Amino acid sequence: MVLLVEDTRALAETYQAYLAPQGWTVRAVETAAAAKAAFEQAAPAVVVLDVNLPDGNGLDLLRWIKARDVPCEVVVITGTASINMAVESMREGAFDFVMKPFSADRLRVTLRNAIDRQMLTNRLEALGEEMEGNRFEGMIGRSFAMQTVYRILRNAAPTNATVFITGESGTGKELCAHALHSLSRRAMGPLISINCAAIPSGMLESEIFGHSRGAFTGALSDRRGAVLSADGGTLFLDEVCEMDLDLQSKMLRVLQEKTVQRVGEDTPQPVDVRIVCATNRDPEEEVAAGRFREDLYYRLHVVPVELPPLRERDDDVLLIAREFLKMYSSEDGKRFRGFTRACEDALLAYSWPGNIRQLQNTVRRAVVLNDAEFMEADMLPLTRPQPQQSLVSDAAQIPSGLDAPEGPAAGGASPQAGALQSARSSPSAEVRQASAATPVAPPNDAPAAAGGIEPLETVIRSTIERAVALCDGNIPRAANALKVSPSTLYRRIQMWGQDGEDDDPQDLSNT
Repeated sequence: MVLLVEDTRALAETYQAYLAPQGWTVRAVETAAAAKAAFEQAAPAVVVLDVNLPDGNGLDLLRWIKARDVPCEVVVITGTASINMAVESMREGAFDFVMKPFSADRLRVTLRNAIDRQMLTNRLEALGEEMEGNRFEGMIGRSFAMQTVYRILRNAAPTNATVFITGESGTGKELCAHALHSLSRRAMGPLISINCAAIPSGMLESEIFGHSRGAFTGALSDRRGAVLSADGGTLFLDEVCEMDLDLQSKMLRVLQEKTVQRVGEDTPQPVDVRIVCATNRDPEEEVAAGRFREDLYYRLHVVPVELPPLRERDDDVLLIAREFLKMYSSEDGKRFRGFTRACEDALLAYSWPGNIRQLQNTVRRAVVLNDAEFMEADMLPLTRPQPQQSLVSDAAQIPSGLDAPEGPAAGGASPQAGALQSARSSPSAEVRQASAATPVAPPNDAPAAAGGIEPLETVIRSTIERAVALCDGNIPRAANALKVSPSTLYRRIQMWGQDGEDDDPQDLSNT
């Protein structure tokens, strides 16, 4: 829509006639107050604004429009122009400045350019948000693994295809289901979630498929069931591999025949529902073990979505942790504005076996028990022995897992091939030190604590150096053996090189 602000009615009618052949909707007002009221009702794409108005200056109205921060271009027109006025209007954000009188073509071309610019700006902003990819329907992360997940969800959401989500506990499978539903054509319909592991097997059939009154002892009233309740929407079956085989056959019938038969009824009812399911198990192993029907698996496994664990998502842990810190600090009235560098290093170094759910609880507990401007590493409850034992045990098993030939990911065929090859051909000082002596002794500037307990950072560094040495300097293979991302090792080696006195800066630049 084009909003025309012109106090001379004859001129306003002329300008409307100029724009009529373009098919644009043009609304004309005569005062600044009327323009503000029209703007609040529906923000136009372009405002054609006269400088001299009965109740104010057009440039003041221009500033008011730009302060609204809405996608709108302003074309200023005046019959008493000066260079200073033109410069001021452009400085205030006007798209163009046009002197009266002007031709129909001049006005049309100016407005067409303004509309084209607005469309281009909107497209660039949309592309920028898509390229950043920090957020997607409630999920946070910009790692390559999550960008792949976002792309699959974005493509699958508008369809009716069943989606099978896999991933470790706490990786956000339910958020995926919500994203699929909210982006689908069924978004106005219901989203019904059933956790098959949280409901006793004897009650699960009634919860999913419903029952009629008197169908069994205790059935005092009709129960619609999750499938019928999700009619016209989406049914999310979490932990679907926990479903008994007899219920699996009934679910297969729902998918094949688009009908559901409640317990105690003889007549099936038609149902229009999209199925999204999730599990933290390996569904193919469940099928091979006979615990999950193969025919149902292939019915459900149309669009697979594999959620990566948090330890394989590079620095996504920091993005998510910052969001939790902001949220809980606001809820509890705490002063936290961020994490210290040492605290962020601790977050990146930890393996997060409980994934996002564990990270959420960790930040929540730290906010409850502490208050400061920045969260320190010692405020995080991560000093348990589990992460250290996990790293040490992984490193101890490295030789048995290194006999197999390298795959493409370890052999340098990945997008990071240049960086990996550089690291192999010129290993860092830490790698050379680890190669010379295994196991690696603690650094001189980090003596062991009393009682023979070494600092966590010393244990992590020794474990990484030993792993890289046993892998002949191949950092991706070492990362795979340690069950972490290669970027985690590169980041730590570079950090040690910057902090240490004996490291060779030239070597570290190759990491």
